Amino acid sequence: MTLTWMNTHEIDLSAYPRHLSSPLPCLLGASCRIASANAANVDAELVALVQRHAQAQNDFDQLALKATTAHNDVEISPLGAVDGREKMLSFHAPEQKPASPQLRFDEPVVRLFGDTALISARLSYCLDQDGAARTFALRAGNVARLVDQQWLLVSAQYM
Repeated sequence: MTLTWMNTHEIDLSAYPRHLSSPLPCLLGASCRIASANAANVDAELVALVQRHAQAQNDFDQLALKATTAHNDVEISPLGAVDGREKMLSFHAPEQKPASPQLRFDEPVVRLFGDTALISARLSYCLDQDGAARTFALRAGNVARLVDQQWLLVSAQYM
């Protein structure tokens, strides 16, 4: 009996005693399911992080912005301006908050590379402008890093 693992490794189970080789495929299958479940949990955690960050920007909530970003965070605006964390935080000072549009977050995609993750999503905004609803959307591309057991954003680009 041969077991193929990850489509790249073949293990000849006939070389192992029967009492050891029988449960091996089950154990490997279980570990793959556990890894898959853990990846789904991490994906959900990263999507929630980006959602919290987007909502914090929309609400001009500096405490939430500080909690979701690393000290070396960089943001690239839709116009191409590159801002470090301190400039981003000062832009989102509560006293500068305009009327907030309604925010919708959807179409998230997560790509995980060890302690680094790429998260993209669509941010849709709807606001009342002179009695008429105006809607617009943009894409957010975020990079998160696992820092001291916590995911934090280190980069955001809006286009």
